[in-house]
Amino acid sequence: MTERLYLTQPALSADIDVLSCTLLEDGRHAVRLSATPFHPQGGGQPSDVGWLGAVEVLRVSNENDDIIHYTNAAIAPGPVLARVDQVPRQLHARLHSAGHVIGHVMMQLGWTPTKAHHWPTEGRVVGIANEAVSALDSGEIERRCNALIAEDLACALSFEGGVRKVAFGHLPAFPCGGTHVESLAQIGRIEIQSARVKKGEVSVRYDVTA
Repeated sequence: MTERLYLTQPALSADIDVLSCTLLEDGRHAVRLSATPFHPQGGGQPSDVGWLGAVEVLRVSNENDDIIHYTNAAIAPGPVLARVDQVPRQLHARLHSAGHVIGHVMMQLGWTPTKAHHWPTEGRVVGIANEAVSALDSGEIERRCNALIAEDLACALSFEGGVRKVAFGHLPAFPCGGTHVESLAQIGRIEIQSARVKKGEVSVRYDVTA
């Protein structure tokens, strides 16, 4: 099983070992590593991309409790420097952390977040009502979210019973395996695009800006 270095938010590069490299029918290669700084697709966010030495990592996925790195060329077994592309990683972290902030604000307003999707241009958080709440105001959600960002609360990781939890400052921790900003100011600004309620479920669509 691949050691998941990204869970403790280390540097975006690491010296690791290539364990195997298999040529696929589509011309890509499936690579297994001893450890990885790459976050695989899942948990509501896209996979990291980057490089293994000079070989480009196109996508990373969870498969049978292992992590497979799909590359554009073969790579020999042995030591290699794994490097995550910082630009998409930072955007994914901003979007994922923004989703957590929105979840906290939803809880303040009587809703429990149940699932989320943190892809660029597709961000949304879905929740159910804790009480007889008929609507959510997009402007109020946005105002509360950006007030929390202004506090610049620091990210804190914890592990309880094998479950990784992510918290920001005084806010409650959420179980999460994703990547996050170091503190909320790095999100920039949250824009709430809509908050639609249907049959007791709300879908809050959002994006982040500089």
